Amino acid sequence: MPTALITGITGQDGSYLAELLLKKGYRVIGVARRSSTVSTERIKHILDDITIVQGDLQDQGSLLSLLEEFNPTEVYNLAAQSFVPTSWNQPALTGDVTALGVTRLLEAIRFVNPKIRFYQASSSEMFGKVLEVPQRESTPFYPRSPYGVAKVYGHWITVNYRESFNMFATSGILFNHESPRRGLEFVTRKISDAVAKIKLGKAKELRLGNLEAQRDWGFAGDYVEAMWMMLQQDHPDNYVIGTGETHPVREFCEIAFSHLDLDYKEFVVQDEKFYRPAEVELLISDPSKARNELKWELNVSFKELVTMMVDSDLVRLKQG
Repeated sequence: MPTALITGITGQDGSYLAELLLKKGYRVIGVARRSSTVSTERIKHILDDITIVQGDLQDQGSLLSLLEEFNPTEVYNLAAQSFVPTSWNQPALTGDVTALGVTRLLEAIRFVNPKIRFYQASSSEMFGKVLEVPQRESTPFYPRSPYGVAKVYGHWITVNYRESFNMFATSGILFNHESPRRGLEFVTRKISDAVAKIKLGKAKELRLGNLEAQRDWGFAGDYVEAMWMMLQQDHPDNYVIGTGETHPVREFCEIAFSHLDLDYKEFVVQDEKFYRPAEVELLISDPSKARNELKWELNVSFKELVTMMVDSDLVRLKQG
């Protein structure tokens, strides 16, 4: 039975990846940071099938201990301070966790067992002020937030360890991926939650920032399959994962509201408070390398993703 260690298992991607690996017969070890309350809401349905352990990307010793104790065959680093607006309020923390945390984990793997296969969750936010459309593996980075800058460091240190120490260290440059398990602070979930509340008479408006910002949005459940596929290859590499389509925030609102027979123009208010200091205007992927080499495919369309999220929030709020 192969063993996979997942940092950030309590997050959206961690929960979907854990489900996938369990189906494939893995022993799954999930790493969660020590806190007074560890939220296991996204993984409560599989808690009996996985092992949750304490560890922290800011603490080298804890990472060494975990690798020595569980001897994983694969390590997926999904943990990060991953909310972009917060990265401006806590830039040093974001750098320590999202950038230096990758180095600590890679160094622990190199020390304990350099044969472990390592996956680093890179981000389309690294492209930022895009220098090429669409963005592919060779596109230069121009990050526009402390989060994006930290992810660039994490990406390049992964490449550096791969080339310097012949480690199987691979990097998935994932474009925006959403689901009903997305945090409420993210714009897509903020929209789906608000639509359901407005339909049920629990809210009257939705305040958003730039409605013209365009993103390449896909379903998180599809994207974790690509993560696993990357670690099954003969050689480690970098892969862009996305849909190859781009949609403005306005279109997300339009589909979400119309799904419940509402007109978004009657409820959405643009608020300068939600604009970023440095906006990322357009992100669109070229995932052809992943499709050709990994044989990775999308199963959920953009419209299906939006309506899935709205339906999930509607059910949740009715039950609550």
